[in-house]
Amino acid sequence: LMVFASSFSEVHSKFTFDRDRRDWMVIPDAIAAYIYEIVNKLSPKVGQFLVDAAQTPVIVVPRNFLIRETTKLSIQAEQIIEKIKNMWNTKFLGY
Repeated sequence: LMVFASSFSEVHSKFTFDRDRRDWMVIPDAIAAYIYEIVNKLSPKVGQFLVDAAQTPVIVVPRNFLIRETTKLSIQAEQIIEKIKNMWNTKFLGY
């Protein structure tokens, strides 16, 4: 249920495979939006409950923590890849 924390209209606009995007929650958010749409069509009251539950600190705080930490990991991974590319080009290929 953690992925319900963002607004559902925002999820659809965020669901792109942008190469520069570091937010690893895009796919879970899109899945949550899909589930929400189905549930909301069947029972708007349950859909509203999901929206309300997603806005509670129990859900929002851990989700924001995960986004922050995965962003840091993505940046570190990108830096390591750049260092490896640089080392490959200078040490092995002689550029």
